[in-house]
Parts: sequence; C-alpha cells; structure tokens
Amino acid sequence: MTEAVTVSRTTKETDISVCLLQKGPGCDSGKDGVRVDTLLPFFDHMLSAMSFHGGFGLTLSARGDIEADYHHLVEDTGLVLGEAFHELLEKNGAVRRFGHAVIPMDDALSEAVIDVAERPCLVYQAAFPQEFCGNFPVALFKEFFYAFTQKARINLHLLCRYGDNSHHMAEALFKAFGKALCAAYTPADGSREDMSTKGAL
Repeated sequence: MTEAVTVSRTTKETDISVCLLQKGPGCDSGKDGVRVDTLLPFFDHMLSAMSFHGGFGLTLSARGDIEADYHHLVEDTGLVLGEAFHELLEKNGAVRRFGHAVIPMDDALSEAVIDVAERPCLVYQAAFPQEFCGNFPVALFKEFFYAFTQKARINLHLLCRYGDNSHHMAEALFKAFGKALCAAYTPADGSREDMSTKGAL
C-alpha cells in the first residue's frame, strides 16, 4: 500500500492539514477512507465525492476566517491538496500521466482532463445557472482549482458541458475530477524520464 502523504499550511488566515493515501483507506479516516471537515458543508460534500470516486484515502481538516469570506479557506485548501498530489508524484516516480473522465448527474454533464506535466495550466469552463449551492458561492470553485493546479503542477481542463442545476453540475465535475486524478496518478513502470519524449517533464 502506498505510503500516506501529509501536508499542512498555517497562515494568519487559515490552518489546513491533509493526509492523502492512494488506492485505499487510511490516515485514520474511518471505514470509508474519507474524512473531510472544512466547516463548509457543500465544499465538504464535493471534496468527499472527489476522493471517493478517485479511490483516494483522504483526511482533510481546514479552518479559516470564514466569518469574513470563504475565499481564503477554499483557495488555501486547493494549495495544500495540490501540494499533496505533487508529493504523491514524487513518491510514485513514474505515473500514467494522463487522466480523463466524463460524468453525468441528472441534467448535468461534466468533464475533467489531466496531464501531470509539471507545467501548471487551468482551463475552466463552468456557467452555473445558480450562484449558490446552499450558502456556498460556486464561483469559488475556480479559485480552488486554480490553486490546486499551481501546487500540483498539472495541466487541468474542467468543463461543465451543460446543466440546469448548479449542484448537479458541480458534483458531476468533482466526481470527474476524482476519476481523472485516479487515472493520471496511477503508478507506471519505468522512471519519470519515461513519461515524456523529451526525457524529462
């Protein structure tokens, strides 16, 4: 079983810790392998769906100045989780590199495509018809994914192809993201040099 990756970040605005385990339960995360607590219920729901469908054991705790705004907590969670996936790459050595998933949820269809390329780039297309899911502003998802992309050092394309309900669109997107992460970070034979025709990422 892959060794767990732990990453934490503490600033004057947030205090976040992540324990990430590939392909199995662990990190003292309960029988289902996922325990997420950010004090933002809809954000917890999305991160839990991502981890469950990606097959990752995840323990994530995040605290921050949410009485002012959710932005700092959501963005910094992306930074810490992205760094954890980069450390997972360092531990694995070679990985399959590419991941792709398209997931439906009722009226919505969302897509995630990943290249573990060590060159961060985010393409994000999501026109949510409702601005909030519960009391969570869905515009903050772009901030989360941008922060994740920078720290994970990946090329990430995320598209909500269509949908009438923001909850369904976001949940399909996070499930697709989890599936694409699973495929991209699956260990591969060889070395990191074998992941590119250039001999290096």
